Amino acid sequence: MIISAAMLVRMTDTGTDRASDTASGPASAYGPSGGAEPPDAERSPRISRLEWGLVEAEGLAPGKDFVLYPGGGHPWDWAVHGTRHSPGVQPGDVRELLERGATVVVLGLGMDERLAVAPPTLELLRQAGAEVHVKETRAAAALYNTLAAAGRPVGGLFHSTC
Repeated sequence: MIISAAMLVRMTDTGTDRASDTASGPASAYGPSGGAEPPDAERSPRISRLEWGLVEAEGLAPGKDFVLYPGGGHPWDWAVHGTRHSPGVQPGDVRELLERGATVVVLGLGMDERLAVAPPTLELLRQAGAEVHVKETRAAAALYNTLAAAGRPVGGLFHSTC
């Protein structure tokens, strides 16, 4: 299934966001992998296309998995912090989002929700006072785009396959 930016916004507006939040609280892509500047260096780049195995975000080359934050983003290399489907997203994966100014964090669990989030990761986000949303990737992308369009300092991790 291909999801366009318009569909992502529509999914959020019509309440088709089926996954629930689990926590809340107060080169050629940018970032460590290289890159170009987004139109507004402080704004979180929006996701323009999402389908199985493909994410496209403003100002970035297409890729499979992404780290997005206020002012930029880059492909998400799971090997950097030892991320696996289980135990899941690692604290090091989200630390960059916080360091780059995200106060809202959206974590995409994959299209089939096979990616977990390690408990220490949620604890780190709680201690940082971040507002956290953990959702199936399509729902996560829709929410992320809504927050980015509203000018919120949002960061996210997006896994585009299982």
